[in-house]
Order: sequence, then C-alpha cells, then structure tokens
Amino acid sequence: MISDMTDYPLLAIFVISLTVILGTAEIGRRLGLRAAGKGGDNITTLEGAILGLLALMISFTFAMALSRFEARRDAVLAEANAIGTTALRARLLAEPEGAEVLRLLRRYVQLRLDMIERLPSAPEFNADTTRAGELQNALWRQAQAAAAKDNAMVPTGLFIQSLNEMIDDLEKQLTATRNRVPNIVLLALYGIAAVASAFTGYAGGLESRRSRLPVHIMGLLVSAVILLIQDLDRPTAGFIRVSQQPMIDAAASIAAHGE
Repeated sequence: MISDMTDYPLLAIFVISLTVILGTAEIGRRLGLRAAGKGGDNITTLEGAILGLLALMISFTFAMALSRFEARRDAVLAEANAIGTTALRARLLAEPEGAEVLRLLRRYVQLRLDMIERLPSAPEFNADTTRAGELQNALWRQAQAAAAKDNAMVPTGLFIQSLNEMIDDLEKQLTATRNRVPNIVLLALYGIAAVASAFTGYAGGLESRRSRLPVHIMGLLVSAVILLIQDLDRPTAGFIRVSQQPMIDAAASIAAHGE
C-alpha cells in the first residue's frame, strides 16, 4: 500500500525531491559521457518531448491542487455566512430558545475555528467533528422546540432554513478538506520529473562541454513547483492557508451580543 504523501513534512519532501531529481540528472550525465561519440542524434528531440510532458503534467497537477484550494476557500465563506444568518434569525425567536441557540452557536463557531487553526491530528479532527455534530443536534432540538411553539414561516421557518444550510455547509467544508490530489497523480509527477531530469543529464553528457548549472537550476525549479503544488493541497498545514477571516468575523459578530 502506498503511503499518503501528506503524512510527511513539506521540507523533507522538498529535500528528497531535489536529491532524486539532481541524482537522476547526474546518473544520466554519466551515462551520456560513456555514450559520447556513439550516436544519439535523437536525444535532443526526446529531451524536448519529455520536458514538454513534464510541463503538461505540472500544469495539470497544479490546476487540480488550485481548484481544491479554491473550493476550501469558498466553503469557508459559505459556512461563515450560514452561521451568521442563523445567528441573526435566532434573535427573532422567542425565549428561551433564542438565547440558547445563540449560546450554542458561540460554542459551535469557536469549535470550527479551533478545528481549522490548531492543526489537529486525525483522531482529534474526528473527535472535533463528532462534537460539531452533537452541537448541531442540540441546535436542531432548539429549532424543534421553537417550531412547537410557533410554526409560522417568519421567524421560525426562516431560522430552520438557515440552520439546515449551516449543517449542510459543514459537510461541504469537511468534504473540501478531505478532497486531495490523488497520491498516484503526485507519484506520476515525480516519476516524469525524474525521467526528464535523467534525459537532460544524458543529453548534457553527450555534449561534454555543456555545463551542469542549467540542469541543477531546472531541478531546483521543478522541485520548488512540486512543493508549491503539495502546499496548496494541504488544508491544515504548510505555508499557504485559506483565510479564516469570514469565520472570525462571524464569531466576533455573535460574541458582540453578549451571553
């Protein structure tokens, strides 16, 4: 079974990627030096073809990672808006349901922020998700109690509608968080990068006067781009993070009305 690449630190992945790419380039160069003078007229054509394939694979993988990043960003905004709308409509409910809903929403939005900001482990994340579900059930019981007192469309019906959207948006957010670039795609990208590096090194070996510097620069750039792709693909770690400002604003808005 192939290990999930998200289990490894980004810095370690970058170092290993750079080592593998530069190592295959050096192996290819040495093979090229041995084959110098024995032909190899098509190597330049093959080198261009494999580099083109690498560029295509990088653009394809980058697009996948970026689309997932944008989906997580949109999910944060949608969930924050749903929580804010639910809080506004909860203030229209009769007591004690209205006050209890706002109290539960304060706990809920704080829990959601903690899940995103403190980088929980997988067991902790699952436990937090369970607690979020329990808070949703408590909110739904308050909605049932409010509907038993007054089942009018305004305000009870509107509150139930926004609460249902809030519950749905949590699942959308969790789905977006779990949706990663498939491991096999990243491994294919690494494989093509290694082959392209080897071909470039081999072509350099055939032309013994060609400097190693361009190959090393290419290896560094390819490793950096692959690192960027994996950084975009990690929702709870790395240097590129989805802004949680909409959720922070929603929490501040609910807290501003006091206990």
